[in-house]
Amino acid sequence: MSIVPKKGYILLFLGDLAIFGASLWISLALRMFTIPSWEIFEQHLIPFSILFLAWAFVFFLAGLYGKHTRILRAQLPQTIFYTQTLNMVIAAIFFFLIPSFEITPKTILAIYLIISSGLVFVWRVYVFPYIRPSYRAKVVLIASGPDVDALVEEVGGDGHYPFVFDTILDTNNVDPHQVVQHVCRIAEEGEDAFIAADMSDKAMASVLPILYDTAFRKKRFALIDVSQLYQDVFDRVPLSLTHYRWVLSNVSVSWAYDVVKRFVDVVFALILGAVSLALYPLVALAIKLDDGGEIFITQERIGKFQNKIYIVKFRSMTSNDKGDDVMNSSGAVTRVGKVIRRLRIDELPQLWNVIKGDLSFVGPRPELPPLVSHYSSKIPYYDARHLITPGLTGWAQIKHDRHPHHGTNVDDTKDKLSYDLFYLKNRSFLLDVYIMFQTARVVLTEQGS
Repeated sequence: MSIVPKKGYILLFLGDLAIFGASLWISLALRMFTIPSWEIFEQHLIPFSILFLAWAFVFFLAGLYGKHTRILRAQLPQTIFYTQTLNMVIAAIFFFLIPSFEITPKTILAIYLIISSGLVFVWRVYVFPYIRPSYRAKVVLIASGPDVDALVEEVGGDGHYPFVFDTILDTNNVDPHQVVQHVCRIAEEGEDAFIAADMSDKAMASVLPILYDTAFRKKRFALIDVSQLYQDVFDRVPLSLTHYRWVLSNVSVSWAYDVVKRFVDVVFALILGAVSLALYPLVALAIKLDDGGEIFITQERIGKFQNKIYIVKFRSMTSNDKGDDVMNSSGAVTRVGKVIRRLRIDELPQLWNVIKGDLSFVGPRPELPPLVSHYSSKIPYYDARHLITPGLTGWAQIKHDRHPHHGTNVDDTKDKLSYDLFYLKNRSFLLDVYIMFQTARVVLTEQGS
């Protein structure tokens, strides 16, 4: 059983569809300067219904159905504008390719863009955040650690979650017999029992038989692994609750997935690599005119199974750009480097690494050997990210906004690793497509560096 909010996302989706429909009606009314008849509205609604689903899919790819969309209010206007503009382009192409609907709603689409964008913004910023679940399950939490503290803070500060931690038993500060006593009370009282626990904690060994008997006596019962609950809430793996057994048993393996992914990587790398060749002379000229230095640099990185790989990039720094002294880097980003980094143009030559098989489009970003050596000695399970082919972009790149680009930062890298482990466990074609679209959004909106 999952107690992470799911109905909220359905409500968000249905609300968007309702706004799409209402915006169409309002756009027709403004275009015709009168209330549209049902026949006219139906004539437009039939083809637009197909577009509504396509537009909702664009919203999904843009992250507008992500877990924490409601608190990203500062980014919503820009994201909504970009997605709605793309939706209008899709609509224009749709009506151009399928003229059988006998409507050419050019003016209506322009009006619709303004109306729907405003209504979507109001719905997501001023309406949806204040809709609370009618019932919040009372959950007993049996666990300890910094990630558990973060989970308690997140759930306690957001009324959208359909559960609340009614009792918290910190196993670092509570004796095992006290945990047993409390679970016994749960077994005897009430009709419901919802428990989130660290299943690897020694305190749970004594209470599992009690919980087994309790499951037969309760009207509603759920025993949730707190590690899985944390992943459902944060989209990353809690390192303080992770152990070697979890890593070895949760890294997904699919021969078919790996083969098809490799095929897709090669095809798209060949296409994009050939198209990007047109930019090479321009970038090379800009680099030469900027400081006269070399155009390309080759960096040694650690790839799959900890094998060394060599990736090629356009040079973007004045010195130490090859990572020879990354632990104490003193190089500065050049003027041209700032531009090509912002647009990710400096990474275009890596498409040839994808063709060779050193990289994939999606996977954990490959690190420099000195950093791998440093982090492996300080961060447990860090080397687990080398179990799959590294990528040009990854789950950590779109979710974690504190990348230690130069020098070292153990705390930020721990957070980054938690997202890499989440990807290792959950990697799939749908997740890869989602990551690629999110990466494109970040690049087009010039976020990150």
